[in-house]
Amino acid sequence: MDKILHHTIRLRCETGKAFEMFTINKHLETWLTAKAEVEPVIGGKFELFWNPEDRENDSTIGCKVTAVEPGRLFAFEWKGPKQFKHFMNNADPLTHVTVAIIPCTDGGKNETEVYIVHTGWKSSPEWEEARLWFQKAWDGAFRELKKYAEAE
Repeated sequence: MDKILHHTIRLRCETGKAFEMFTINKHLETWLTAKAEVEPVIGGKFELFWNPEDRENDSTIGCKVTAVEPGRLFAFEWKGPKQFKHFMNNADPLTHVTVAIIPCTDGGKNETEVYIVHTGWKSSPEWEEARLWFQKAWDGAFRELKKYAEAE
């Protein structure tokens, strides 16, 4: 059975801005990673580097964008950090992240709901350890995203 991670956050910004937080390198480099090389087209690169001097570890090197619907949906492959690299980064298929962006209003203010779904988790104990690690990592990333998006 595939175990799924999902996170939701409401941002006080327009949907276009929320979409850019996941597709524009300078934004990703502010809230999620040290270096981003993202090409927001199907088949384009989705490469994030938490330690740019060691591009083979703690990165999503080789990952590709799998779906793009500007302002609404962005999906991409995902790899694990060094401690999970030996099994996560050789899986076929890799884990996968889908970001859905949904407009909403609250008292006349434009806000956006951002949902991520991270799938592809296998059933072994090491996969469960990685899934729980990513649960915490996405929690922290979404806190940073909210701070960044609302400071813009």
